[in-house]
Amino acid sequence: MPVPDPQLPAVELTPTGRVILGMIAFGKRTGYEIKTFVDRTARYFWAASYGQIYPELKRLEDRGLIRGRPEPSGGRARTVYELTQAGTAALEQWLGSEDTPSYELRDEGMLKLFFSDSLPERRIEIVRAIRAREERDLAHLRSIEPHASKGPTGSYLTLQMGIGLTEWTIKWCEATERQLAAETEEE
Repeated sequence: MPVPDPQLPAVELTPTGRVILGMIAFGKRTGYEIKTFVDRTARYFWAASYGQIYPELKRLEDRGLIRGRPEPSGGRARTVYELTQAGTAALEQWLGSEDTPSYELRDEGMLKLFFSDSLPERRIEIVRAIRAREERDLAHLRSIEPHASKGPTGSYLTLQMGIGLTEWTIKWCEATERQLAAETEEE
């Protein structure tokens, strides 16, 4: 990866802006293609909705980081986007920055577990539901692994990390279920 040019002013990107620039660099060029690809890949660690993507596409275009051109398809209006030189530089600046990466996790199962003292008799079912979800996710991640191993290295490494985290979460759920079951038997 080229080292970002220190002469260029730093461009502040929103989290959604980062996703969009990265997706366009991958070759996903319409809002629909970006959303579809996010849903198939990055949603496991970074979601983006249409309500975030389309306004951000406009902001990035207004800032000169991407360029859109109309390219109707099958009678439908659609805009195809490409990175500009400034957009490529902004993506490289963000990728090359030494800032500590932010971490955000939104997990409704964990939220229910956090508040489960209000309904402790449901706690084990909450953990089981988390485990079942993680097992489904793990099966999906493993199903795409053969294809992903032939793709970009960064995507494959991210998949491997996702598989490892998902496997760990399943093991944690299994151990916690045993612990909660044992505590229930003692009561």
